Amino acid sequence: VGDFGLSRLKHETYLTTKTGKGTPQWMAPEALRNEPSDEKSDVYSYGVILWELATEKIPWDNLNSMQVIGAVGFMNQQLEIPKDVDPQWTSIIGSCWH
Repeated sequence: VGDFGLSRLKHETYLTTKTGKGTPQWMAPEALRNEPSDEKSDVYSYGVILWELATEKIPWDNLNSMQVIGAVGFMNQQLEIPKDVDPQWTSIIGSCWH
């Protein structure tokens, strides 16, 4: 998973995108707070994509973008993984978010 429009050589960046662009529903908490981010932020976003595949739902579909920024970036809320999701998927998704 990658967005090559935002990619740079690691040694040439401060580990931020420098553009602040992205979709809040898939962004890591530190990115939502405009803090420095690294590969762990990408892993977090990958976990959101896995959640989306496992649940067949759009993440945070009941919130607008500003509410997502507040909930995820500042209130440390996470998407709920339904109990009927395969335990292996649940484990992988959870690992992406920690």
